[in-house]
Amino acid sequence: MPRPRKCRKVCCLPERNRFGPLNAPIDQEHFVSMTVDEYETIRLVDLEEFTQEECAEKMRIARTTVQRIYNDARKKLAEVLVNGKVLRIEGGDYHLCDGHEKTCNCGGCRRHRCGRDLLEDDNRSE
Repeated sequence: MPRPRKCRKVCCLPERNRFGPLNAPIDQEHFVSMTVDEYETIRLVDLEEFTQEECAEKMRIARTTVQRIYNDARKKLAEVLVNGKVLRIEGGDYHLCDGHEKTCNCGGCRRHRCGRDLLEDDNRSE
């Protein structure tokens, strides 16, 4: 029996969950699905320039798990760019942080706050 998957801590949801060419067909074979935890790994390693060890600590998973998730995510990004497919970000084994942990820096600005805070901010501005 396989070991149960550990939920990954994610600081924010993407502002949009679909990316790709404007003229892409709508059928399922032209979509590539990326999980929210794969998105978070790309965000932390490539955008925030964390090491894989720092990323693992932030997401509360092993470094080897980060490496596997990161490699899977990069392969999906390459498929989207090279083959002109649409990237859809959804699902995965994750939980959103609450932004109140001492080790969490996601409460500092609107862009990197938890998804719930973004929704609350959007509702206040209306």
